[in-house]
Amino acid sequence: MLTIGSGGCNALSYLIADPAEIIIVDINASQIALNRLKIAAMKFLPDYKSFFDFFGSADKSSNVKLFDDHICANLDENTRAYWVRLDARGRRRIEQFSRGFYRQGLVGQLIAMCHIYSRVHGTNLSVMLNAKDLDEQRDIYAREVKPLFHTRTIRGLVRLRPTLFGLGIPPVQYETLKANRSMHLVLEERAERMVCDFDLKENYFAWQFFDRGYAPDGGGPLPIYLQREHFAAIRSRIDRLQVRHISFVDQLRSLPEQYLDRYVLLDFQDWLSDQSLTELWTELTRTARPGSRVIFRTAGRASVLPGRIPAHLLERWDYEKDASLELLARDRSAIYGGFHLYVLKGTP
Repeated sequence: MLTIGSGGCNALSYLIADPAEIIIVDINASQIALNRLKIAAMKFLPDYKSFFDFFGSADKSSNVKLFDDHICANLDENTRAYWVRLDARGRRRIEQFSRGFYRQGLVGQLIAMCHIYSRVHGTNLSVMLNAKDLDEQRDIYAREVKPLFHTRTIRGLVRLRPTLFGLGIPPVQYETLKANRSMHLVLEERAERMVCDFDLKENYFAWQFFDRGYAPDGGGPLPIYLQREHFAAIRSRIDRLQVRHISFVDQLRSLPEQYLDRYVLLDFQDWLSDQSLTELWTELTRTARPGSRVIFRTAGRASVLPGRIPAHLLERWDYEKDASLELLARDRSAIYGGFHLYVLKGTP
């Protein structure tokens, strides 16, 4: 398998499927450092509790000592330097895990701004997590959250490209979405899907937004890699992960033909030109075995491929439309417009 690293949650979780190898790539040095930190923590922390304290709670002062005693010496030089680097206040970067890691960074700051704005309008977003069932979730959403999307401030902000860029919607997709309907209605629709279509007791994406972290002491939904029942299996397979600071397409170029079975592209194709998409799918087709699967998300509803890569490339793949729609309906993050599955033609 080849996957974009992002924060590493998915790659570690894929290990429960018992793959032979997972190659993790990312061009973002911070994401690479976070992936390597999680791998070292999974290998060298004493037990599940210490691992959960570090990445589940991510706000305990004891996490710094766990890093110093068990992780630091087991990191490569670049990753160690990243986490011990001092910030403007003279604090090591690793200390973010003692102050609430998920409340920091660009996404954490954007979520914090949403909470502040809601309070100005007399709403506490965290109240969503008190809902007892889906019906109550829908009632609270309609009363407390939905009206925020229709305020003058929100309607004005989402007309600005930089605002949507911060939310992960690139200019090319911004124009596509804006052409069809007002942006505040697009965002309202996706927030409603997250809150009203999924039980929040089972949706850790919602916990991240409404509480800026996970439920205390693991008392709520968690990504697979943080679940106690999977800790032993993931730990036993952790050496199957390889982390590389390289672009997706450059990694593909370094691999032999028919080397991989699975590809996870996340949403990065939304940012690519037609030429870059063609280069990517040329290498995907070359390195994939018959029956290989590619999954990706898009900000808009439609796949980004038709009309943008050569027909002879696209014809090598089957687009699983029904499965894609079903998987989109199950996507608890609910912030994407489309989920897409392509399967390379031929008998495995």
